[in-house]
Amino acid sequence: MVRRMSAPQLTDPDALMRNRARAAPAPELFLHHLVADEVQDRLSEVNRAFMDKAVVTAFPQVWQSRLDGAQMVAEADVLDLAPASQDLVVHALALHWSNDPVGQIIQCARALRPDGLFIAALFAGQTLAELRTVLAEAEAAVTGGLSPRVLPMAEIRELGGLLQRAGLALPVADSLTQTVSYRDALHLMQDLRAMGEGNALSGRLRRFTGRKVFLQAAALYGDHYPDAESRVRATFEIVFLTGWKPHDSQQKPLRPGSAAQRLADALNAEDGDWPQGG
Repeated sequence: MVRRMSAPQLTDPDALMRNRARAAPAPELFLHHLVADEVQDRLSEVNRAFMDKAVVTAFPQVWQSRLDGAQMVAEADVLDLAPASQDLVVHALALHWSNDPVGQIIQCARALRPDGLFIAALFAGQTLAELRTVLAEAEAAVTGGLSPRVLPMAEIRELGGLLQRAGLALPVADSLTQTVSYRDALHLMQDLRAMGEGNALSGRLRRFTGRKVFLQAAALYGDHYPDAESRVRATFEIVFLTGWKPHDSQQKPLRPGSAAQRLADALNAEDGDWPQGG
């Protein structure tokens, strides 16, 4: 009998759902509201009306008043989205925890009708870079070892390629960096729990971590990352991915060699006017 080995999972889905459930009674949602504001601004610049909308989110209360009549879809490996049922799908601050981000985008793309719009917002890049550094330094100093404590963050150039892999057209990736001030590192960690963004890594330490590690991390944080008001700063980089379900009406790049006019003619320049390379 041939035994198939499953690929290791970065995220423990059960731990993620527990973290989301613990945050639900009194969630800290200011970054979710920031994303919702940004998505609304972007949609206002698109010259069309979206009739059938869906939002993949762990916190539907943020979106119910933003996108009137939108279907709220719980984050899951298999999304509750019918094929060709939507004009707009927003994946809101959940994709960074997915073990299969391409699969998530493909599911969203399948749910779109031709010329439908997909927008994702996720934590990436330099998000929590400060916390990652001080936790690693503190744990190494106190215990002599290291364990996964902060989710690895993808870079924007990697994320942009996911749209094309999912078959979406006119792909765009851009980022928004938000610096947040906290009383100290322990306050930041408390806020992350209230966001439902606690450690849900499959490789996380499964035993109790001594308080000394966190106190050492807080001291290092205060030393290395103070702000102008004697507090500490934390970086959140949010990457936005935008793509369209292909449609014949969309702009398409010209085939190489199909230009009808030389660049020199378009610029009204003679061949001899071009600078010579060294």
